[in-house]
Amino acid sequence: MSKTDDSIDFSTVLGSAVHDMKNSLCLLMQSIENLGQSLSETDPLTREHLASAHYEAARLNTGLVQLLSLYRAGLDNLPLNIDEYDLEDVIEGLLATNESYLNHKNMILEVSQSADLVWYLDADLVGILLNDVLINALRYSQKKILLSVYTENKQLVFKVEDDGPGYPQSMLDAHNINMQHFDISQGRTGLGLFFARLIAQAHTKGETKGSISLENGGSLGGSVFILTLP
Repeated sequence: MSKTDDSIDFSTVLGSAVHDMKNSLCLLMQSIENLGQSLSETDPLTREHLASAHYEAARLNTGLVQLLSLYRAGLDNLPLNIDEYDLEDVIEGLLATNESYLNHKNMILEVSQSADLVWYLDADLVGILLNDVLINALRYSQKKILLSVYTENKQLVFKVEDDGPGYPQSMLDAHNINMQHFDISQGRTGLGLFFARLIAQAHTKGETKGSISLENGGSLGGSVFILTLP
């Protein structure tokens, strides 16, 4: 067998491994949800442990998707599957994904969205982005999160606000980071922000690109994440 025949296509191996790990994580998360439903309401400590386990599994799942997408994109161009979507369906899927954690943590996720709103976007990638934002908001908020979906200046806006302590200055500074200057010591925080910006900017209309922004304050006094799509 030649040396060429012995070579390994790392992207194929990576894709297969990530696919298997994602399936396992999905089964694990489903088991956690089923176990949580069978628990008594009078066992708050165990429910808290289950909520933490579900949170970490969801973070791992998102991280694997980010890793695979970034590798396939070659850190240059992210392939999109743009179609017309009813935003109510997109938000319902997002709520269903996080329902278990919300119940475990006894937290409130309020949704404010324009009626009958449809838009052209990649629902899978946008869903991954927003889910990662929500997961982190659920971890750091005290009691309430507000998800707003509306149009402004002929663009679609997703805004996630929480009542937590807000973003640290390092995150506010890092959301515009270029991958060439990415510091691995930032861990998944920096990678998640880069991935979010990559998804946003891959959505274009004419000369206009999507964008993300981070700030503190908002209506709940905590962190505010804004995704804008043309």
